Amino acid sequence: MDIIEYKPIGIIRSPFKKLEGMPIQPVGAYGVKGEIHIEEEYTEGLTDLEEFSHIILIYHLHLSRGFSLMVKPFMDDNKHGIFATRAPKRPNPIGLSVVCLDKIEGNIVYISNVDIADETPLLDIKPYIPQMERREDEEVCIGWFEDHHHKASDMRSDDRFIN
Repeated sequence: MDIIEYKPIGIIRSPFKKLEGMPIQPVGAYGVKGEIHIEEEYTEGLTDLEEFSHIILIYHLHLSRGFSLMVKPFMDDNKHGIFATRAPKRPNPIGLSVVCLDKIEGNIVYISNVDIADETPLLDIKPYIPQMERREDEEVCIGWFEDHHHKASDMRSDDRFIN
């Protein structure tokens, strides 16, 4: 298979200079402010984005090194396959977060509920549209998270995925 390369469109700034102690999901980062500094050449692409209250950020987990196919996630004591978790130690270290869009000034996007490390390279932004994410008549099953998702608000990162 061919190698795929991406060029970041900007950098995410946050108060989290290290992974330890960082919220593990946006639900645990309520009120945490951040900024996205978009490269000037992509500024025009922000047109009309301010009409949305939430955006999806797709980013490169630049602090992740290597990957593991079986991991013990933050919210469970058992190992799970990496693709059944949201752990960062992935074959392609790509992160995804839904954050609040506060305002846009020029090439700077102000966001809140940020669970992302400082200086994370941003790959893409998409508007969050709940009506397009799933049909209301679909039943959702969340696997092993069913007994653990309530922990996400208070759970903080440790060093388990750093090396």
